[in-house]
Amino acid sequence: MESQYQHDPELSFEKVWAMFQESDQKFQEAREESDRKFQETREAMAREIKESQKATQKIVGDLGRKFGSVVEHMFISNLHAKFHQFGYTFEKSSTNLFIQGRTHQIFTEVDVLLENGDCAMAVEIKTQPNNNDIFDHVERMEKLRQWADLHGDKRKLYGGIAGAIFLDNVRDYALKQGLYVIEQSGDTVTVIGPEETRVRAW
Repeated sequence: MESQYQHDPELSFEKVWAMFQESDQKFQEAREESDRKFQETREAMAREIKESQKATQKIVGDLGRKFGSVVEHMFISNLHAKFHQFGYTFEKSSTNLFIQGRTHQIFTEVDVLLENGDCAMAVEIKTQPNNNDIFDHVERMEKLRQWADLHGDKRKLYGGIAGAIFLDNVRDYALKQGLYVIEQSGDTVTVIGPEETRVRAW
């Protein structure tokens, strides 16, 4: 019985090898195209994530600024009358003061500054102050004293720390540092002063 298989004399080794090379080339091109599309997709996703993060940060920042403004307004609107009970009559109030003394490397920021001709009160506002905030404000008062002296301002400087929530140990620590404590109390604020001998003037 004769075999049904017919050898194709045209199907030489060189042709088979060429076919393999052609297939391999097509596979390489397909893989490169797939890699290119994957890279484009990954870059597009990275751009979208970055834009989304920027939008989120802007929203959070705007909310933070608005909340900070509300808190500051709440405190400032009551501070003059409250400090009058301690014998201070402040005629002027300023918010968000930036001090940049490049020559003497004095850089700081004051949330609220109450002033008259004899003294000034620098108030730091936090939602819930902690001991580190107290320590930072004492350092801030030292910088304010340096800045005032450099500009011939000999007024006494006092410090206050304001917050919506105070833990007992934080309140006690602030008073021991000679700072006034300003707490939210309903729609107004309560000012607690250190013992008279502990009030610190810079």
